[in-house]
Amino acid sequence: MNSEFTIAVHSLVLLAYRPDHMATSDMIAYNVCTHPARVRKVMALLRKQGYVAAKEGQGGGFLLNCEPEQVTLAEVYRLTSMGSVKPNWCSGDLDQDCMIACNMASVMDHIFAGAEKQLIDYFHQSTIQDVLNQVREMQMRKS
Repeated sequence: MNSEFTIAVHSLVLLAYRPDHMATSDMIAYNVCTHPARVRKVMALLRKQGYVAAKEGQGGGFLLNCEPEQVTLAEVYRLTSMGSVKPNWCSGDLDQDCMIACNMASVMDHIFAGAEKQLIDYFHQSTIQDVLNQVREMQMRKS
């Protein structure tokens, strides 16, 4: 998994918390604790898919453009992180005579694909609204 998923979920939850307020990439970046350029990259993906709307220029920013109870974490994961469970490197070598070496990469690909499917199935159970509700519950426990 990569940080774009976390940035996207955090940003969507923040916008869902303030549905009537526009947020700049600087404001979102401050809340997420990352660089505004990273936020702009993720927000461009979310905008392209219709999850957020953007107004450019002075007084501009981002607004939520979806129903938070209808956006699953699985959708956000697919958009930002699909394929990231599998590492960039796998052991083994197809050109070796060893049964283990020549088959390990394929077997590991299958294992990582299964793990990612289970992760997506798990993420289907939660929406952006669910995450916002969990944040609210945690805040109430602290008060």
